[in-house]
Amino acid sequence: MVKPEQTFKQRVYADLKRAITEMDLYSSPETIWLDERQLSEQLGVSRTPVREALTMLENEGFVRPIPRRGIIVIKKSLREIVEMIEAWAALEGMAARRAAALAPAREIANLRLIFKEFGAEHQPADHLEEYSAANISFHQAIIQLGGSQLLEDLTANLLLHVRGIRRITIGRAERISASIKDHVAIIDAIESRDADRAEQLSRQHTLGLAAYVERHGGEFFA
Repeated sequence: MVKPEQTFKQRVYADLKRAITEMDLYSSPETIWLDERQLSEQLGVSRTPVREALTMLENEGFVRPIPRRGIIVIKKSLREIVEMIEAWAALEGMAARRAAALAPAREIANLRLIFKEFGAEHQPADHLEEYSAANISFHQAIIQLGGSQLLEDLTANLLLHVRGIRRITIGRAERISASIKDHVAIIDAIESRDADRAEQLSRQHTLGLAAYVERHGGEFFA
């Protein structure tokens, strides 16, 4: 039988990890602090499972305790971010290859639905928050279409940081225009079951983000 405290710890861990991965870490230079007492009250549990969950998240590199001050959500350096995006590119390329070879046609068709709201009357540049969310959903969908739990697990801890960087760069005119064209080409390749091209296009698309961040990193990282 699972002990209640273990159940609480796992639930708190899952809730905290989900909340952290949905944070917009890089839109502001401000440090993001977490408070055990506040988290305990918000989640309706004692501080023990909160503390244990935070320790698990610390071991995974999400948070770091600062003596006598509290716990911060970790932000990465420019070099670390570029390396994370490059790793994501390789993993998403593998997922795109698997999707082209293995994913059911009906699930592949859902990729186009992610962007169905956008068009001449609803330009991405005029609805950046919506398009940013759709963009992130698209990249997560490619990973999921790969049908590999290992790929999903390997990208899970990268998502927090890659998501944040995608969010703040997508509004740049040169990025948003390229993004739309790249997405259509990737979907075309997966739909046509061209695994080589799907992998190449997906990898190149994300490596383009890595190169952009490397060139303009001074704008995002103090």
